[in-house]
Amino acid sequence: MPKIMVYGTAFCPYCTRARKLLEHKAVDYEDIRIDKEPERRAEMVQRSGRTSVPQIFIDDFHVGGCDEMFALERKGELDTLLGLAANIS
Repeated sequence: MPKIMVYGTAFCPYCTRARKLLEHKAVDYEDIRIDKEPERRAEMVQRSGRTSVPQIFIDDFHVGGCDEMFALERKGELDTLLGLAANIS
């Protein structure tokens, strides 16, 4: 399974929506709360080049934010990135 990381905050509705999609997919992810760990914001900006949340990574692939992740879902590409394609019958 790939390593999934979500940089976000507790109060961001897009972060909540992204987390719910990952939970619906039943995949483990690292939830990096930059509101609790503000020092991790610089790491997020360095990796993504963006200051908005959420910023989502699947291994080294930068998905982007919530809208980009849902776009991958609509195109049928998210499951492959998440390593779930082999589980679909």
